[in-house]
Amino acid sequence: MVQNSTPDGIKTIYLIRHGQTDFNKKGIVQGSGIDSELNETGYRQGTQFFNHYKNTGFKHVFTSALKRTHQTVEGFTRDLNIPHTILPELNEINWGDMEGAVPSEESTALFLEVINAWKNGDLTYNAHNGESALAMYERQVGGLQKIQEIEAGSPLLICMHGRAMRSFICLLTGTPLENMDEFEHGNVCLYILEKHADQLHYSITERNSRIHLHENVS
Repeated sequence: MVQNSTPDGIKTIYLIRHGQTDFNKKGIVQGSGIDSELNETGYRQGTQFFNHYKNTGFKHVFTSALKRTHQTVEGFTRDLNIPHTILPELNEINWGDMEGAVPSEESTALFLEVINAWKNGDLTYNAHNGESALAMYERQVGGLQKIQEIEAGSPLLICMHGRAMRSFICLLTGTPLENMDEFEHGNVCLYILEKHADQLHYSITERNSRIHLHENVS
């Protein structure tokens, strides 16, 4: 299994998306307003990630306030007893009226309208009763500050959500937020990011890796 030690002066973040839920399976938008649980596949994905990375030596685990992230990393927090901090600032974006709606031509068109507005630089655009990309990003700034204040050491494990993850990678790497869709993801995909002491932003060393999902669960 993977062994890791972080050299002095280098901060390393392992950033993953939560495991599959039935909403994911059905293509239904969850957002921050739906506190769904992992399904059988999601739990298996979390176990596969744990089996592959349990010897990495994570110093601290951070999750959003939504239980699907807690369930994904419970091998580290429950079985290995790694310190765990819940940060609502890492919650998924609030998709407003789109949350929980069965996919339709109308809902798909609305979703694409919002995404395209962000791609075109209108980061204050939001779905009805929802949160804008800029509002999500700004709360994540506060979340990152809390992570930095804990001074837990390195490496860290962070589990969050698809759209929020794209935004958070922009924050970590200094990427313009309108370019967040370049960061592809799937359930329990992994990004590894590193930052040297003299650097302002993190660099991606592993992108959208799912090699761990091909392992057998013991």
